[in-house]
Amino acid sequence: MSNFHVVAGATETLAHPTVRKITIADLTNSLRAGLADFWEKPSHLVLLTIIYPVVGIALAIWMSGFYTWPLLYPLLGGFALVGPFAAIGLYEISRRREAGLDTSWRHAFGVLQSPAIASIGAVALLVFAVFTLWLTAAQSLYEALFSAAPPMALDALLAQILTTPQGWTLIIVGNLIGFGFAIFTLCTTVVAFPLLIDRDVGALVAVQTSFRAVLKNPVPMAVWGLMVAAGIALGSLPLFVGLAIVIPVFGHATWHLYRKVIEPENADRPTTRRKRGAKPKTAAKAGKTA
Repeated sequence: MSNFHVVAGATETLAHPTVRKITIADLTNSLRAGLADFWEKPSHLVLLTIIYPVVGIALAIWMSGFYTWPLLYPLLGGFALVGPFAAIGLYEISRRREAGLDTSWRHAFGVLQSPAIASIGAVALLVFAVFTLWLTAAQSLYEALFSAAPPMALDALLAQILTTPQGWTLIIVGNLIGFGFAIFTLCTTVVAFPLLIDRDVGALVAVQTSFRAVLKNPVPMAVWGLMVAAGIALGSLPLFVGLAIVIPVFGHATWHLYRKVIEPENADRPTTRRKRGAKPKTAAKAGKTA
């Protein structure tokens, strides 16, 4: 039964939340709310995401020593793929601020105590599988066009890519492949992690709900994906340091986007209305007994 719980959630039934129709204005409002959450306690939130620039710098050093420069651009794109999972602590902070609860940074790790942690882990495995496949596809494409021996310096790689027909093929085909991975990730995770933090609906329902959200709002979701990609690209330019701001802002904004896209839980539950003047059943029974 525990495996089914991961799939279907606490109720062990595939209860799908209601998806709303949104507009571009909802995206800007979500981003504005994300900025407000970030500025609430920016020092705490930067500490939570400082690992991004640290890892980015470490990767740059690693690539300069082991001559794996062709993976630099795919790794940069990979931040967009793993971002939905990496921001789960930020979703929790936004949830608590929305509810008027304490938003100390330690609560970001409260997700580990969530009843849906198994489902969150299952969706996270999907995200990292996509990330691994993307890196593998990028490396395979490079080796197919050039060779298994990469250039020993970044400037040599840039000259190889920008001045040869194979290089332009790599740019065009590689970006098309990356675009496909990005669309898949957007469709499967745009609201999956916030939904699991808010409700224990199960991994399958969370992924399906994300697909339904994209299908119902194709244009706004496409614009949202472009906004996230542009933000990550800009944040990565100065040795990934800007990601310490970009990641938390979009992480918080994603929570608010989730609130706009998904109907609240109480609204999803059917209610029975009593006719005006009718007595409750218990009262009727009590009257008969008397």
